[in-house]
Amino acid sequence: MKYGVRLKINVSMIDKAKLFAGKNGKYLDATVFLDVDTKDQYDNNGMITQDAPKGEKGAILGNAQVFWNDGGGQQQYSQQAPQQQGQAAPMAEPSFDDDLAF
Repeated sequence: MKYGVRLKINVSMIDKAKLFAGKNGKYLDATVFLDVDTKDQYDNNGMITQDAPKGEKGAILGNAQVFWNDGGGQQQYSQQAPQQQGQAAPMAEPSFDDDLAF
């Protein structure tokens, strides 16, 4: 299934020391955690974290919101413009396996 996902990133939270040069510019490794079946109180389905070395926690950079899918059966996702500018709403810390690299 295909999804449309909107990301809201607080760029001031990025650890600039972990940016790296690539062939076409500067890059940042980040990970998105999504739960397409659940939304938080701000209509978000997940969060974005900056990748970090194993054993360290990456900074939470923002939120992710599923606004579209090609399944047709679940049209619960809206394509509304974000209602609020500025800092992204905080998400609850997810419970994932401890052996992940962030």
